[in-house]
Amino acid sequence: MSEVPPAVAVRAIAAGGDGVATLPDGRTVFIPRAAPGDRVRVRDVELHARFARAEIGELLEPGPGRTAPPCPHYVADYCGGCQLMHLSPAVQLSVKARIVGDALRRIARLDVGDPEIVPSAAPFGYRTKVTFTMQESRLGYHRANRAARVFDVHECLIADDEVRALHAGLRGARQYLPQRDARVVLRIDRAHGRHVMVLTAAGDAWTGGPPLHRALLHSGLTAAVWWQPEGGQARVVAGADTPWPATVFEQVHPAMGRTVRAAALDALGPVAGVAVWDLYAGIGESSAELAARGATVDSVEADVRAVRLAESLGPSGPRRHAGLVEDAVATLPPPQLILTNPPRTGMAQRATNAIMQAGADRIAYVSCDPATLGRDIARLSAGYQLASIRAFDQFPQTAHVECLAVLQRR
Repeated sequence: MSEVPPAVAVRAIAAGGDGVATLPDGRTVFIPRAAPGDRVRVRDVELHARFARAEIGELLEPGPGRTAPPCPHYVADYCGGCQLMHLSPAVQLSVKARIVGDALRRIARLDVGDPEIVPSAAPFGYRTKVTFTMQESRLGYHRANRAARVFDVHECLIADDEVRALHAGLRGARQYLPQRDARVVLRIDRAHGRHVMVLTAAGDAWTGGPPLHRALLHSGLTAAVWWQPEGGQARVVAGADTPWPATVFEQVHPAMGRTVRAAALDALGPVAGVAVWDLYAGIGESSAELAARGATVDSVEADVRAVRLAESLGPSGPRRHAGLVEDAVATLPPPQLILTNPPRTGMAQRATNAIMQAGADRIAYVSCDPATLGRDIARLSAGYQLASIRAFDQFPQTAHVECLAVLQRR
């Protein structure tokens, strides 16, 4: 007879959203779609030297925070887009706060508790940008346990209403999309303009833009249609007369993005007459607000298109620098305050070294990855101490969480 799979008790949720339990041999096992307090029998156990991965074979006893996911794709298709939809809103918040606190304790070696977390007013319908994959006539997402497999998405519940309407129109015009592993990005810009961007492999030609645009118009949808081959520039192929920088980064949850930005600016305190660095400045919204408050601002952004858009949006007060932060800061006048909002990878070591040498009194660090935040705080710890930490539920139903750490000069 085959050995009966072990039953385990789930004690927590790890960064990434997997449940954490212990196998009979003492190894920590990571289990997707588990809830704190679950007792489960596992299957498909993959043993590694110091840990294991497994799937839920049987839910023996549900944890108190487990709930029925409202999205049929989450269960039937094992959608990889969300990781925590099986948890109640309150448990999702506590899980994310613990993920942040654990990163600070484990990586930054700080003796801190789990932070306050600001909930989202919109747990669903918040994303103004989604990315589908076109595979064998399926316009959909990847499965969480089989990343190469794409399932057809009928409706995404975390997408903004305008994105969902655009997706519905696109589903009826999919014959004009490339049929071989193209990515299709749907985006609503800040002026509520609709965009469809088709990203293809290098060397692939796509001529479906004009008929796709006409089909969307027939459905009552006006959209700019873009095409970007791998390694090439994005170009508009229908629906717009002039280029618009649709590839420039903007927050996919604009309302929460504004909340986080306001908190970060307030954390800097009075800035009138103060020299401020705005690092990883994006399209310059924070730079503009700092300048409006009377600061002398030097902003740094690597994406030249974002810098150009910032210049077009105004005001003209901030001194904008296009380039890598680690290269640009050496040429800037010393700051008294620093606002930094790096990508998920955090700041390069050369950037944290330069910040240490710059000697600012306070740093407001906005992060979308608690692990790299913890690493960067550790790198800065010789010169700075953590004054406060807050978390924001900017991406409900997923394991992602936004953080604001305020660091004060020692």
